[in-house]
Amino acid sequence: MPTLHGQAHVRRLRLLLSLSLVGVVFTSVVVLIGAWTRLVDAGLGCPDWPGCYGELVVPDVERALLHSPDAPLEAFKAWVEMIHRYLASTLGLLVIGLLLLGVRLRHSPGYPWKTSVALLGVILLQGAFGAFTVTLKLWPQVVTLHLLGGLSVLVLFLWLHLGLRRFAKGAQAAAAKRRLTPLWIAAVALLVLQLALGGWVSSNYAGIACQGFPTCNGQWWPAMDWSEGFHLTQTVGPNYLHGQLHADARTAIHQGHRIGALLLGLALLMLTLRYWREARMRPWLGGLLIAYGVQLGLGIANVLMWLPLWLALLHTAGALSLVLLLALAVWHWREPVTEVEDSTRREKEWVHV
Repeated sequence: MPTLHGQAHVRRLRLLLSLSLVGVVFTSVVVLIGAWTRLVDAGLGCPDWPGCYGELVVPDVERALLHSPDAPLEAFKAWVEMIHRYLASTLGLLVIGLLLLGVRLRHSPGYPWKTSVALLGVILLQGAFGAFTVTLKLWPQVVTLHLLGGLSVLVLFLWLHLGLRRFAKGAQAAAAKRRLTPLWIAAVALLVLQLALGGWVSSNYAGIACQGFPTCNGQWWPAMDWSEGFHLTQTVGPNYLHGQLHADARTAIHQGHRIGALLLGLALLMLTLRYWREARMRPWLGGLLIAYGVQLGLGIANVLMWLPLWLALLHTAGALSLVLLLALAVWHWREPVTEVEDSTRREKEWVHV
């Protein structure tokens, strides 16, 4: 019969598993709400941070005018922005809760304590990016980093949950994990690059800079200003709501995103062809190709339909699915093959011979 200490350990571990999984789902929701906030132009719905016109809730028009006479209150946009902040703050509390719950287990072999600490560090950095997004008036560099930060939180929550599952099964972190091959590294790097390009497209309002597909504005290679479109030292100070770049610069950004999508697709296809023989990798590799195909279709539809709100949100959800699936694929690739799996594999190879 388990001791009281053992029962408490099991309950704590179950709670950690549940909360880490909640974190994966909740982070996805926060990222989507953040995308919605940006798409309805509510990123500056509150001109200050962390409050809204100096209040913890959206004030009335009179108080707002007294606080910021040059920033008239738009109640809907202010509430959208504050809801996003409330949810992001709740996510931060969840991270702190997970860290505190895991303190007693941090010295246990195999417990993913470093992942918990990394998650806290990234969520704090993400909060700073949230503040800079407002105070620097939607500076594209910060907006893009804010998106990448949110996706990093998502991956760390998933990594923490997977590590906790392994720990709950009594398996220690294996020292003999497989190292990522250049093909895996290329796929991960291209996905990160494509996500950054997507954030750059959104923050510079270049989503419909190209009309039509597969051509852009009726041309295969239209007039583009690459140096201005990817000038990463843009001036800090102007209000970047609706963007500051001219048409040719936005066209270059859009085309860059299309080229990135093509390169990512080739990398995922090569990855699948290379490792399809490993049965345990097929669900993740197949899922990646399907998710990529859906995401590609959503991107094309957004261009042809002039970026409707619901479709743009689906495109963001597609990016989340690619991140999760590639993270899961990397996790399962690095995990060592168990003796049972290795024996089964050898038997199949012998039959084929």
